[in-house]
Amino acid sequence: MLPTKREHAAVQKHADFAEFVELTPTASVSSARHGWRAKCLQRLIRLDLPVPRTVALSAEGVRAIAAGQMPDTARLVAMFGDDFLVSVRGSPENPEWGGPGTVLNVGMNDARCDALAATLGREAAEALYLRFVQAFATHVARLDPDMFSAAPSPKALAAALAAYEAETDEPFPQDPVRQLTDVLRSMARAWEGTTARLLRQAKGAPAAAALGLVVQGMSLGIGPGLSGSGTIQCVDSISGAPQITGRFRGQAQGRAASVETLYLTRDARGASLEEAAPEVFAELLRQQLVCRMKLREEMQIEFTVENGSLSVIDAVRVARSSRAAVKIAVSLAEDGVISREEALLRIEPRALSELLHYQVDPLSPRDRIARGIAASPGAATGRIVFSATAAQASAARDEPCVLVRRETAPEDIRGMHAAVAVLTERGGITSHAAVIARGLGLPCIVGASDIALNPRERTLRGSDGRVLREGDIITIDGSNGEVLAGAAAMLEPALDDGFRKLLHWADNVRDIGIRANADTPDDARTARMFEAEGIGLCRTEHMFFDEDRLTVMREMIFADTAHDRRIALERLLPMQRADFTALFDIMAGMPVCIRLFDPPLHEFLPQDREGIRELAEALDKPLSDVTRRVEALSEFNPMLGMRGVRLGITVPEIYDMQARAIFEATIEASRHGAQIVPEIMIPLVSAAREVEIVKTRIDAVAAAVKNELKAEFTYRLGVMVETPRAALRAGEIAEHAAFLSFGTNDLTQMTYGLSRDDAGRFMGAYVTQRVYAEDPFHVLDVEGVGELLLIGAQRGRARRPGVTISVCGEHGGDPDSIAFCRAAGFDYVSCSPFRVPVARLAAAHFALLAPRGGASQA
Repeated sequence: MLPTKREHAAVQKHADFAEFVELTPTASVSSARHGWRAKCLQRLIRLDLPVPRTVALSAEGVRAIAAGQMPDTARLVAMFGDDFLVSVRGSPENPEWGGPGTVLNVGMNDARCDALAATLGREAAEALYLRFVQAFATHVARLDPDMFSAAPSPKALAAALAAYEAETDEPFPQDPVRQLTDVLRSMARAWEGTTARLLRQAKGAPAAAALGLVVQGMSLGIGPGLSGSGTIQCVDSISGAPQITGRFRGQAQGRAASVETLYLTRDARGASLEEAAPEVFAELLRQQLVCRMKLREEMQIEFTVENGSLSVIDAVRVARSSRAAVKIAVSLAEDGVISREEALLRIEPRALSELLHYQVDPLSPRDRIARGIAASPGAATGRIVFSATAAQASAARDEPCVLVRRETAPEDIRGMHAAVAVLTERGGITSHAAVIARGLGLPCIVGASDIALNPRERTLRGSDGRVLREGDIITIDGSNGEVLAGAAAMLEPALDDGFRKLLHWADNVRDIGIRANADTPDDARTARMFEAEGIGLCRTEHMFFDEDRLTVMREMIFADTAHDRRIALERLLPMQRADFTALFDIMAGMPVCIRLFDPPLHEFLPQDREGIRELAEALDKPLSDVTRRVEALSEFNPMLGMRGVRLGITVPEIYDMQARAIFEATIEASRHGAQIVPEIMIPLVSAAREVEIVKTRIDAVAAAVKNELKAEFTYRLGVMVETPRAALRAGEIAEHAAFLSFGTNDLTQMTYGLSRDDAGRFMGAYVTQRVYAEDPFHVLDVEGVGELLLIGAQRGRARRPGVTISVCGEHGGDPDSIAFCRAAGFDYVSCSPFRVPVARLAAAHFALLAPRGGASQA
């Protein structure tokens, strides 16, 4: 009786799941079903490369094997003929997911060993057999590896076979069908094991990730003529430069004696494959070129040679560093192998951070003494110092130093400028040390809670108990958060033509503006070097911490009347004017957004007894008066106290001075060249009336400067939206503001009720336990903070359609956050100068992959 259609379909479905397919140019094979290795091998076959016969088992079939439902293994063995000898390899959909190890020489038994001995010699044949017995015993039978680790020798094979029989109470299986069945079952079940599942999920694999398997005829690489195995690639994995690299080992599977390692190309140090077998070498180069052009990728080819005959066993994408990835992608695009758009999409934006700084050589040894949060990428080596003063002294001696603090404060900025790297015991990704270090391009590790500092004794104890003293040399790897003892080998930054070309291609497709946060002329020059489209945030308070300015600032703070405050501020005016003139000159007509004074005044005052005494002497005031004033300015929660616009309203002389400095600098810089239109930003606004009051005074200062200097200029006044109320009342505020720039650092802090300086202590536990999907100070919280951004942007544009909307917090350099801002129709994002390249490439990715929301270009 013939089967019904339903029964036939069920049988066919079962066959599809449990059976296998030989790889031919026209076979129905896909990466999703049979894995990346099977698909790659089929492509090699289509290119007429000499690939041994290969059979692929589907992911469904492997799942069935793991469940105990075996395929027709006898038929599979018969496909390879009487001389059955194969390897079995894993083939997951993504090579990054790992998988069970390869098992070679399946099919070896006593009879096969004797047959090979007649052609290859007894020593080589027994070495092949031994290798299979060892792999089968440890990976399939799960026996103790220590019992099967002997090197090839006259008695090693017999000992291994005896040990197997003793442990399993049965002789080593001689039937190739039984061997293959057991190997397939073992690999399928290993993939489904809990440990394997957790490991691949840690590498980004989905929970339901499946495994395919490939069974391939063995190409032994053993014979009387030139024989062996090797790998070859035509680019360097670290630099990406054209370079033939790899290895060739003669008789690689066989005898320990007679094994000879050859260089691939001619080399003065020894024999090479190019000299020993020029035809084979030329054919390898031809195959490399074919793979590059047809597979559109730089590939590493695994090959064997038997008596001068070449076989290709496998080909994988060349492993590469971030700098090599950029060089390879640009090279492929320039050669017309891939498009520029594809080259852009092949580079992960965050990977560009590694190219901007020195990096620890991945091939060098690492002596780790502590680990923390990788807050600012790059690496640097220097002597330990525990204070800003010591850092400045070290820099004066031209000795690189690493500033180590429990946590940094604004007065540490001079020390950070002098240091080559920063390490703090406390803090998170948006703590003071992290933000300033990213702006300066300094490698920085924060939240290194496994170190113990003793500033009094000037020592640092590492996680392993080692004690380091001031002056000892350490290396900070800010890219992965490791503190290393001593000086590590370094790779130089890779800001070459390939890097610049890639970013110019990105600029041609992206559709959101990218500015930089820059507080000093050096920051502005860095922003120009990375081709930012202007300055989106200049924090003017950082200009007041130089020694000469700090003294004047303190005199202003201790002034008793508005008149006295103005007198002190008049001394700061030319300094501020020079700062702004330099910024305008460097940016050459590009927009410069200057945030008015923001921090609470107590940050400019000493907090320790010795510092207060020195201040009293400098001001010629009684110690008791100075102490009382310092205590009076102290606040229980200064980040929510007298700062930002609140200072501008209660101590208006500060904003008056800054506005005058900006306008006078605008006139001066405009005489040097490009027309300047400064952007003045009011911080920490929460009510429209605050903006009205400050705007009235700034307009008055502008009118006075125009009248005094007989010059005309324009400026734009805007608001830094960093309180939830400002976001909610953005419509009213926008009536008085030309732009709204969301300061997402403080906005996140206030929305969550979290201290960004202290959250690092518990944020790891919160993310691990899925309280938060990500650290909200690192990746914008689109559900909470993001909703405030959307509300603010919508209400602001409803009242003032032409208002410019932007983000100027640290999220401005995070690719995921840029995606949100772009989709929401923001005009630009602003980030630390060293994050500008990342932002430019990320914006290009989103422009290529997703439609744009409705906003004008900045």
